[in-house]
Amino acid sequence: MLNWIYTALGEAWGPLRLFNSFFFLSGMGFAACALATFVLLPRLWSLLPTDRGRAFAINADQSVGKPVSAGLIFVSIFCVASLIFVPISARALLTVPFMLAALAVGYLDDRRGGFSEYQLAVMDAAIALGAATVICGFQPVDIWLPLWKGALTLPAWVAIPLAAGVIWLSINATNCSDGVDGVSGSLSGVAIMILGGLLYTVIGNEIVASHLGIPVNREGANWAIMAFLMVGCIAGYLWYNAPPSQVLMGDAGSRPIGLLIGMLVVATNNPLFLLLIGSVLLLNGATGLVKVALMRFFGLKVLSRVRFPLHDHCRKELGWTNSQVLVRFMLLQIGASALLVLLALKLR
Repeated sequence: MLNWIYTALGEAWGPLRLFNSFFFLSGMGFAACALATFVLLPRLWSLLPTDRGRAFAINADQSVGKPVSAGLIFVSIFCVASLIFVPISARALLTVPFMLAALAVGYLDDRRGGFSEYQLAVMDAAIALGAATVICGFQPVDIWLPLWKGALTLPAWVAIPLAAGVIWLSINATNCSDGVDGVSGSLSGVAIMILGGLLYTVIGNEIVASHLGIPVNREGANWAIMAFLMVGCIAGYLWYNAPPSQVLMGDAGSRPIGLLIGMLVVATNNPLFLLLIGSVLLLNGATGLVKVALMRFFGLKVLSRVRFPLHDHCRKELGWTNSQVLVRFMLLQIGASALLVLLALKLR
């Protein structure tokens, strides 16, 4: 909306040119989302359902009775902010309905807890497929890989299922990582911030992308704005989720956040970024999915002595406190993401 105001009135009043600056929109959007979440969350969380605890989760009793589904508040703030700060012409805006769909699925699961694993998997797949179709369109997609010279062109019938798989995995890995105060929000915030920076400075920049031999994404700056809007929302939420937490994001927060991470990865045109930037998220959450799938569908028992999500293993078997899990996972996330991304770009 702000970009539209610049288009309509920019010639009449010079300062409105700021509304045409992606850097300004990203910064102001981040601040607005952080402030709105910080102010509104404690005023509205009395309306949210409360946590019922989870079977087999370590220290689950400590969360019982706390407001859950904080994502209902901060994801709604994100969606409204996207309409304000992201240019109306941006294709990225078309993914907002899918964010709301992921929010609705997560909130209903938080409130009722009646969905089976298979029902959630199918709903996640439908949301992921819809988002992938909007991002990729029905045209060939150029992807790039660190050790592959030039771009690799994929037809739409290959690109869309691949993108949907990346998004689906991101949704579920992020959801499984939620369970320790501050961990899922912090890991997700770091991943989204790095993806936003890459989309703004590298993948959305024609000069830099050309130098590195990377297919440019002309929507890169728009995706970067959305990334920093969500980082602002997560920052406002983490103020109250720092241990000991006062409120929990629930599935209403983790599923839309995972969806956004997956969509940002698809927007980079490099599906490996989910492994590079979300390495700790995947290690913490997705490895448990793989373990269960291998045992349930193939009868293979792997890592039988390791608890998943991995943060439960660290607390139960290694004796880590919640604060130790948070700080150590954050250090691993920042270090691994920065190193792997720099190596990937350097190899180009």
